[in-house]
Amino acid sequence: MFAKLRRSLLLGGIVSIVACSAWAQVTTLEGDVKDGNGQPVKDAVIDLHRTDIKGNYHVKSNKKGHWFYTGLPLGTYDLTCSVNGQVVDKVNGVKTQYGEGGQPVNFNTARMQQAQAAAQAGQPSDDQTRGMSKEDKAKLEAQMKERSEAIKKNKALNDAFTGGIDALKAQNFQAAVDSLTKASELDASQVAVWQNLGEAYVGLAKSQTGDQQTQSYDKAVAAYKKSLELKPDDAGTYNQLGNLYGAEKKLPEAQEALTKAAQLDPAMAAKANFNIGALLVNSGKAADAAPYFKKAVAADPNYAEADYQLGSTLMMQGTVDPKTGQQTYPPDTAPALQKYLELQPNGPHAQEAQAMLQALGEKVQTNIHNPAAGPTRKRGK
Repeated sequence: MFAKLRRSLLLGGIVSIVACSAWAQVTTLEGDVKDGNGQPVKDAVIDLHRTDIKGNYHVKSNKKGHWFYTGLPLGTYDLTCSVNGQVVDKVNGVKTQYGEGGQPVNFNTARMQQAQAAAQAGQPSDDQTRGMSKEDKAKLEAQMKERSEAIKKNKALNDAFTGGIDALKAQNFQAAVDSLTKASELDASQVAVWQNLGEAYVGLAKSQTGDQQTQSYDKAVAAYKKSLELKPDDAGTYNQLGNLYGAEKKLPEAQEALTKAAQLDPAMAAKANFNIGALLVNSGKAADAAPYFKKAVAADPNYAEADYQLGSTLMMQGTVDPKTGQQTYPPDTAPALQKYLELQPNGPHAQEAQAMLQALGEKVQTNIHNPAAGPTRKRGK
């Protein structure tokens, strides 16, 4: 009996040693959660994210604000404390250790709010400066003050820009000019500010006359040029600038800007060349417009309006033989008008196109069909 008892004790000792060895592998973290007044916070969620290897754990604080998690693998953890789904505090780089739980990890639900308020005010919190030398504290204060000023400036810039865009959408152009001018003064390196300021001045000019209109157009030009200084390859801004010069009757400048837009963006070539042609026609230089309408058609073969304008301008270039009285026209005249009718058989210029073709002695088809519109029926003469 004694031998059996002794054997049982030995086995029990072995079991105890094994159990202690297993328990020694367990690590523990714990701490308290309190609010800004030092009162315990119940049901705060503590998330433990292991950073050296994948692992996530969580636990809640009890009614005394205490939280406790045991059974954690040995490692390094980032801890966050959340109340009602909102992160209120965090502690990173906590290393667990075998045996005792080590230093408690405590949370203050007002700490992040205090830190944010301090950052906005340009002043470090007590936690940030704890243990710092006088020199290091002064350096941190200077950095935070600079950051605070940047935050304030960015907010003012965003408010001014947003206000300007909202005013533009509402076609309140004077308010848009005021807000976007303020934004340009806060930060002159923002392309979008100058582009929209140019648009605001153009809108304002359209409601003005005389010197006021001229001044607004000039300010719009200056805004677009400033934008191009910052982003010289912006085809859209060149297009806007070209249209603006056209409104000012500055033909050479308009041609130069619109040509640049077409060169920078092939997708814009059709519209830009068409606009140059239209400006030339409106300036009484129809003969010079035809090459630009040709470029517009070449860039977009389905640009019906460009075909019609090409045919019309070429029609104006017809000549009469003084001896025979016979009229002749450039060879592309009739094809351009026929192409227009193919693309838009019922378009706004259909009757004019048909009349010009008849004047050219061309047979006007009555079953002209636009391939994009599907099958059509013949129409009687």
